[in-house]
Amino acid sequence: AAKLDPNLGCVFRYLGHYYREVAKDPARARGCYKKAFEMDKDDAESGAASVDLSMEQDDMDTALAILQSVIEKATPGSAKWAWMRRGLYYLKVGEYQQAVSDLQAALRADPEDWVCWECLGEAYLNRRSFTAALKAFGKAHQLQPASIYSVYQAAAIKQTLGKFREAVAEYLQITAQQDYVPALKGLGECQLSLAKIVMEDCRDGGAIDLIQQAIQNLFRAVELRPDLSCLWKLLGDACTAVSTVSPNRAQVLMPGPLAVGERCYARALKLMSEVPSLWYDLGLNYYRQSSLTCPSDEDQNSSSLLLEKAKQCLKKAIMMDSGNHNYWNALGVISMSKGLENFALAQHCFIKSIQVEPNNVVAWTNLGTLYLKKDNIELAHEAFKIAQSLEPLYVNCWIGQALIAERVGSFDTMDLFRHTTELSTHMEGVKGYAYWVCSTLLDKSNRDSTLYRYNIVQMNAVSAAQVALSKYTERIQSDPDAFIMLGYLNEHLQLKRQAVQAYKRAVELLQSMSSEEALSFALGSYGRALCTSGQSEEAVRVYSSTPLQELSDLAGLALSSCRAGLIPESISAYERALAVASSEKEKAYILTALALLQHRLGNLDSAKTLLFKCSMLKEPIPESLLCLCALGLVQSDATLSAAALTELLKQGPASGSVIEQRCLLTCALLALQGNYSAVQREASRAVHSNPGNPSLWALLSRLVPQYYPRKANGGAMAGHVACLSSMTLGKRALLYSGVNQLANGKHSGEDKHRNALKTMQRAVMLCPGSAPCRRGLEQTLMSVVSEKVHNVEEIERPLAQTLEGWVLQQAVTGLMLGGQLEQAEALCTQVLSVSPEHPAVMLSLRQVQCQRLLLAGGGTVLPDSVLEQLNNTVMMNPTNLGGWHWLAEVYRSQGLLLQAVMAYRQSLQISSQLGLHSSQISTLLRLALLALGPSMAGVPGNDWTNMIVEATTEVLKLGSSSVALLFQALLHFVTKMAARETRRLLERLVYSQDVPVTVVQVASWYLLSHLHSKNDQELINVLLQHAKMNRDQRLLDFHSLLSSSSA
Repeated sequence: AAKLDPNLGCVFRYLGHYYREVAKDPARARGCYKKAFEMDKDDAESGAASVDLSMEQDDMDTALAILQSVIEKATPGSAKWAWMRRGLYYLKVGEYQQAVSDLQAALRADPEDWVCWECLGEAYLNRRSFTAALKAFGKAHQLQPASIYSVYQAAAIKQTLGKFREAVAEYLQITAQQDYVPALKGLGECQLSLAKIVMEDCRDGGAIDLIQQAIQNLFRAVELRPDLSCLWKLLGDACTAVSTVSPNRAQVLMPGPLAVGERCYARALKLMSEVPSLWYDLGLNYYRQSSLTCPSDEDQNSSSLLLEKAKQCLKKAIMMDSGNHNYWNALGVISMSKGLENFALAQHCFIKSIQVEPNNVVAWTNLGTLYLKKDNIELAHEAFKIAQSLEPLYVNCWIGQALIAERVGSFDTMDLFRHTTELSTHMEGVKGYAYWVCSTLLDKSNRDSTLYRYNIVQMNAVSAAQVALSKYTERIQSDPDAFIMLGYLNEHLQLKRQAVQAYKRAVELLQSMSSEEALSFALGSYGRALCTSGQSEEAVRVYSSTPLQELSDLAGLALSSCRAGLIPESISAYERALAVASSEKEKAYILTALALLQHRLGNLDSAKTLLFKCSMLKEPIPESLLCLCALGLVQSDATLSAAALTELLKQGPASGSVIEQRCLLTCALLALQGNYSAVQREASRAVHSNPGNPSLWALLSRLVPQYYPRKANGGAMAGHVACLSSMTLGKRALLYSGVNQLANGKHSGEDKHRNALKTMQRAVMLCPGSAPCRRGLEQTLMSVVSEKVHNVEEIERPLAQTLEGWVLQQAVTGLMLGGQLEQAEALCTQVLSVSPEHPAVMLSLRQVQCQRLLLAGGGTVLPDSVLEQLNNTVMMNPTNLGGWHWLAEVYRSQGLLLQAVMAYRQSLQISSQLGLHSSQISTLLRLALLALGPSMAGVPGNDWTNMIVEATTEVLKLGSSSVALLFQALLHFVTKMAARETRRLLERLVYSQDVPVTVVQVASWYLLSHLHSKNDQELINVLLQHAKMNRDQRLLDFHSLLSSSSA
């Protein structure tokens, strides 16, 4: 055909195909293709084949000339084959920018060519344009999902950029389809890099998991290509990386991972014995094996033999490449190790490493460590200083400076160790910092110093040291000193369970050692932590295992025995401690503790004698005087309490919780003496002197409604301040605020947002763990309290039963108010089946039955037998003042007013005998209210009027009372409505700032009625204006009704 028509280009193209594919003659095939392309410049297939064969035969000039000729004549979007091949040519010769331009031109001709996108990605990658390369390979994968090359390259780029987790996901996508060795290698490398990152943060468990995965993937790659030295090297790196973590955490599939790593490095050297880095890696592996505390084979792997092997490997690496500073540095470290300790060789190696690479922070630091080990402080300091100047963030040189500061006794030691923990988690720096934090905390004499406030308080040292030491003990689990320090720090942070665990681990480690002194100390700390966490019986057992020669152990045993209910054993331990005590102060504390135990046993005289003996010592302690004062209050001995409190106040100003204790005792003494108005003043004085103490605000809020309810608004505000100042006091302070709001009349009808109910709800929500659900609140509280009452000790049983009766009363009252009388009666019956002699429960049952009887009879008169039974029930527990009040109310509802008066008088007599100030006021006010009814109804005679005057006068003698003043004003309104004194008394209540809102509203109604009867329009307008200011809409409505009726 060619002979017949020598100008037919397609014939020569087919001849080229024949010579290339059949005859295997690339030279003739290239000539045919060239001739075919010369005949027909549009024959892209011939041109492309000619260029491909020229490049295969390294005739780049011919190939480039063909491509140049085509590209010069090509229009935009055409000659894709020429653009692509010239791009590949430039990619091959290293002109990556031109390659990118040509491949982009080829893609303009065919944007869907995934091969061209992969080539463009290669060009970008070689140009170090990683983001653009990622996009190109991503496009190629989108066009051809079956191609793993684009996925592999994307993963390799992410690995280069340090995005190891994303790279792992890409590699896993490949290895899930086939065992592609480059992908398995990259996957193992990424997982090993991730393990090292995780290991730097001491997350050893996660690091071991990643190392395990890396070993598995690299082993798969080695099985496929055992002839690749790089795979054996990486497998050795993965096995050697395990040595960083604690031996018991390094649980991978194979036993002895370091020995396996040694064999992997040996296999890699067998394939490529002239690579110095492999000798370096093998030497480091031998060094790591020598650091193991328990070698597996004493003959082959003894520490000295392994170190000698490591030294020889490093020397071999240096012989091959003496210009690598890392090899010199590693040889110096090995030469310093215990077992060789060739310090001269080590110094020579570090200096050579610095000469090879002057900016060598690691070698300078190691040289400084060598000098420090040889006690050459000045040279060590200079070496560390140079290392710091080269790399300020390298933690080891800072640790060296901290060790120097510690050795010379510098005040900057703790600050330097703290700085090392901020740079990174290094085991030596962490332990040094924790040691200095614990030492500073143990020194009680410097708590007010500037250095303590900066190093401990301002730098949040306890929390920082605890976190760092937790990482230390996670990695190094054989250091008992570290666990003891961790337990001590946990105790300071109130992490009781963690403290117990740390001390327990320290005891377990020390029991296998020979240090009896350290074990005794650890056992004492362990017992203290157990006692603090509520495990008193176990604490007694631990303390008993100590020699019991130290005062702290004896005192701990005594306290644990006391909390475990072993009072005689506790007294015996304190008596032994008293014999061991060396100072007067220690003896005073022990005597105070013995006095408390005697009081607990009911031996009040013995307790008082011990406290007197304690106060006579040369160094009396405030705690003994506090106890003596409290003992006097319990026995109602005001003289003893006053004397003890006077001596206590002579000891100077108090601080911390002692301030609250002194204030509480002073207020209790004033209440015992009957000076009720001074109680609130004393608490207010303490708050003004210590406005930043939330406990005093809470105490003030607690005392106001009980002893000075006139200031209830201020009491509510005091509780609010305490809640804002301290979340620990929040619930209790809110409860006090709610009581104050009740005393001040802040109900939901008066203020929908700030009232007693809302405050109580906030208190419940503030502590959801201890609050029952909203429905059935009283019954839930009753069941919880009843359960705990049966578990209290015998000495506390009467008080606990009183609490149970009070809670039952709340539950029954709640059910009664909800109309659930049957449930209330069933609840009382259930409690009586367990405690049949419970008078408070019997009273509650009678109250429910009485209510049901009244409802069933439509409010009929109760029979005399029923009233007699109710009276007998109240008499069963005559000190229950609430029972007398309820009985009086029943008599009043039956019209038996004289019997009601007698019940109130009985209640008043009992409250006076018991010294219950608030109950006296409550009973007198109830009596006055009872008498006010007949007086306002116009019953003839002066008996009821005199009773009102008598009761309110007695109330005002006990303290100010706006309710008593209201009753006197109402009495004047009834008897002398038009008198000026009536208006004066009512105005005194209405326009006063300290009167509860409910009292103001009632007084306003009667004052308005009085002014209407006098037709005093001017004063009416003043009163209405006052009502508008206080948003008293009901008074305004009442005025409208009065005006319309008069019209």
